[in-house]
Amino acid sequence: MAGKTKTAFKAKPRDPALDHIIKLAVMAVGGQGGGVLTNWIEDTAHRNGYAVQATSVAGVAQRTGATIYYIEMAPAGDRPPVFSLMPAAGDVDILIAAEMMEAGRAIMRGFVTPDRTTLIASSHRALAVSEKMTPGDGIADSDEVIAAAEIAAQRFILFDMDKMAIEVGSVISSSLFGALAGSGALPFERETFEDAIKASGRGVKASLRAFAAGYDAASNGVVETPSEARTEPGPTGDAPQGPDKLLNQWRGLDARAAAMPEPVRDMALTGLRAVVDFQDLDYGGEYLDRLERILADDEAAKDYAYSREAAKYIAKAMAYDDVFRVADLKTRGSRFARIRTEINPADGTRMKLTEFMHPRAEEIVGMMPASLGRKLSNSEGSMRMIDRLFNRGRRLRTDRFFPFAQLYVIGGLRKYRRGTLRHAIEVEHMQNWLDLAATYRRIDYALGVETLRNRRLVKGYSDTHARGLSKFDQVMDGVALLAGREDAAHWCNLLREAALADEKGEQLEGALKTVRSFADGSAAAAHN
Repeated sequence: MAGKTKTAFKAKPRDPALDHIIKLAVMAVGGQGGGVLTNWIEDTAHRNGYAVQATSVAGVAQRTGATIYYIEMAPAGDRPPVFSLMPAAGDVDILIAAEMMEAGRAIMRGFVTPDRTTLIASSHRALAVSEKMTPGDGIADSDEVIAAAEIAAQRFILFDMDKMAIEVGSVISSSLFGALAGSGALPFERETFEDAIKASGRGVKASLRAFAAGYDAASNGVVETPSEARTEPGPTGDAPQGPDKLLNQWRGLDARAAAMPEPVRDMALTGLRAVVDFQDLDYGGEYLDRLERILADDEAAKDYAYSREAAKYIAKAMAYDDVFRVADLKTRGSRFARIRTEINPADGTRMKLTEFMHPRAEEIVGMMPASLGRKLSNSEGSMRMIDRLFNRGRRLRTDRFFPFAQLYVIGGLRKYRRGTLRHAIEVEHMQNWLDLAATYRRIDYALGVETLRNRRLVKGYSDTHARGLSKFDQVMDGVALLAGREDAAHWCNLLREAALADEKGEQLEGALKTVRSFADGSAAAAHN
């Protein structure tokens, strides 16, 4: 039998011209100036005698759109070079990520490699839609991206370039451009980068300030991680102001909270401020009354864990989101100031602010006196009529007088809140929850604590609140099947985390099936 032969192929020699091509990718989301940054890089390369080609590929609508800008450049010669239109895995010299998760996306796609890539990234976050949709904490861990980047990149430059730009009145594209120049990854002098900004003719002074800040940070090797940024102390609340009578009443409430055991004290003070801000000082007194009754029956040996959770979640239950609350928050001066700070409009620019409102019939009836609201809510015909009248999207320009006045008046009606149907429903639901938690605590202290924590599922406004309430009820039904088991608290926690994991509740349904199998097995064993 004739033997098989193998043909040897020689690898094609690498074209030396490729060594002169610099390949740079910018990954940015909408509003971050990725196109402006690309134009500046192109201009800088042209000023240094380089031939340049730039392309962009828009991604799907996520955080207002994620786009890859790709630039190839090489020293201009007698023959024009042939450039690629898209970056290839393992073939990028410089990767600029305008946001932390864009850096992670670049690493996952193989654009960042340890043999050649300089990775320049901003440490701030612009949350993806998937992160916002998760009922619990769906925010991706930036520290994992940082750990991957330190392995994947030949050189890694990281700091909060968005904050840096805002502080000098510019946008992130300017500080990213400065970081690129300061990194030394491109063989160009600083002046040519600055000339590109000057030639653009718009917002030059502010852009140069942000460029300088980014340049200095990158050239000095400054690295700031999200974890380090989170350790900075947060702002403290303003001291309360008002008539002496009300201030004296507040001091009395504050003293009651401060007198509680140390494990409960801080949470009680925070909860007190929340419920007083939500309603009034008398409402704060009701909060402390409930908490003091729970404390009187708690165990110091357990480090008052039950009371500490009660301090947190009773405050959340009492400060629920209703129409009055939403209108009040949307018309506060502090909110307008915060939005103006975030947007940072140019001097003399008028800020337009549009609120989207979509009240359901339940929200409208909930604003009514309890007796009338119950009567209407029990009538299908009345609810259908109210739904036809009000259940449609509305856009209110709160930078205009009349739309603002509408919300302001509605927010002011909170003084009537205690007499409304919604308040009666919330109080009844809260008391049932507390009674059930107390019952479980007498059987199993840890299960009582976990039952209090289940209140985390109830949050938000309108449809969001309805979905959360449905999940809360499902979890509590599962807990009822678990009561008496040694691992009941553990499974209660698992059910709650499953409910928070996805909006549709698919994980929760799977966990509940497992719990029901426990209950069915126990029932069968008892019967036999």
